[in-house]
Amino acid sequence: MSTRNATLMTQELGPQLQTQQWVTVYTCANHEKTVAKSLDARCVEHFLPVYTSVARWKDRRVKIDLPLFPGYMFVRLEVGERLRVLEVPGVVRLVGFNGQPHPVPDAEIESLRKGIQNALQFVPHPYLSVGSRVRVKRGPLEGSEGILVRKKNGYRVVLSLHLIARSAAVEIDATDVERIS
Repeated sequence: MSTRNATLMTQELGPQLQTQQWVTVYTCANHEKTVAKSLDARCVEHFLPVYTSVARWKDRRVKIDLPLFPGYMFVRLEVGERLRVLEVPGVVRLVGFNGQPHPVPDAEIESLRKGIQNALQFVPHPYLSVGSRVRVKRGPLEGSEGILVRKKNGYRVVLSLHLIARSAAVEIDATDVERIS
C-alpha cells in the first residue's frame, strides 16, 4: 500500500484508528458512584461493575448496589485524555507503572460486562492466583477464563483482574467449564 493510500485511509477512518484503551481508576473510598456521575457529565466512557447486596437496617432489609471492586472503576480513553479523568473530584490516580496508566485487556472488561448484562450473580471474591484454571465453554461468559472454586453445593468461576489484584465470583454449572492446562 502506498503512503498516499495509507494517509487517505487514515483520514477516512479517523477516530476508529485512535487507540482507546480501558484503564483502571483508583477512587477515594465510597466515591465510585459520584465519580461515575462526573464522568458521565464529561462524556467519558466508563464502567463501574456493581452487585446487589441485602443490608440489614434496624427495622428492615434493603437491597443496595455496591461496587464489585471497592475503590476501583474503569474508563476507556486515549492517551491524551488522562487529564479529563484526573480532574474529576474523587479520582485519586490512574493505576499503572512508572507514571503511565496500564491498560486492562478488553477481554477482561467484556467478561464482566457480559455477566452483568445477563443478570449473573456476581459477588466480590478474594483474589486468587493459584487453583484450577478453567475456560467457560458455553453461556454468556463463553470464552472467559478464571479459577474454579467450590461453594456449598455448587461451583463458581472466579474472574480476576490482575492489574488491580481483585476478583469476582459467579455461579456456574460445572459442565459449562473446561480445564486449561
